[in-house]
Amino acid sequence: MAEPILELVDVRYRYPTGTEALRGVTFAVEAGERVGLVGPNGAGKSTLLLALAGFVPAEGRIRVAGHTLNRSTARDVRRHLGLVFQDPDDQLFMSRVREDVAFGPMTMGLAPEEVEARTAEALEAVGLTGYEDRTPYQLSQGEKQRAALATVVAMRPQILAVDEPTAAVDPRGRRRLIGLLQRLGKTLLVIGHDLDFIFETCDRAVVLYEGRVVADGPVRDVLTDRELLESHGLELPPSVAARRKGQGGTSSS
Repeated sequence: MAEPILELVDVRYRYPTGTEALRGVTFAVEAGERVGLVGPNGAGKSTLLLALAGFVPAEGRIRVAGHTLNRSTARDVRRHLGLVFQDPDDQLFMSRVREDVAFGPMTMGLAPEEVEARTAEALEAVGLTGYEDRTPYQLSQGEKQRAALATVVAMRPQILAVDEPTAAVDPRGRRRLIGLLQRLGKTLLVIGHDLDFIFETCDRAVVLYEGRVVADGPVRDVLTDRELLESHGLELPPSVAARRKGQGGTSSS
């Protein structure tokens, strides 16, 4: 069998205060899988995302696209793992959208014509063609989210890891983002509290609780299990809860 494109084995991290954030996280993602990582606040989700990119010195083994993460390979790992942070202002720091999207390809040492082609391709992919010369301040929150995604898409990573993508977007922006992620066709890791969003965009769900994986399976099994979710600080996705209420059902499956 082919090697997983993402593999974590006994990943652990302790904050300088002594608090354990990750307590032996183990799971793997196959190429093309779309995985939702869910859990309550403090479960370790965002810390795990930072660990995947080498931004926090976690123990254990992390492999991304055939590269075992360590200090000497962190840059290569980040080329294969595209991170989109919760706040797009953390990724949009140039004076024009075009410059933000071109920044990553430029740091890869690509020829100017390749940088230009990737920039145009990424902006088209996220529906922002024509926004090249706008400043980030001229964008709506949903447009900022898509521009941040374009900065990552332009680098053509094998894996997209997106942290809380719907935290500050309106319903229209949310629907657009769902369609966009479905169209991109990349291996996807979505971290978030919006379980309806994960239900619609992912095939598989991994539940993280107190730094440990407590459930891992098909999204339609994990995110419809009321007992599992409620015992780990979560609730049924609103769409699932509404459907059951309409059917008069109260079972956990």
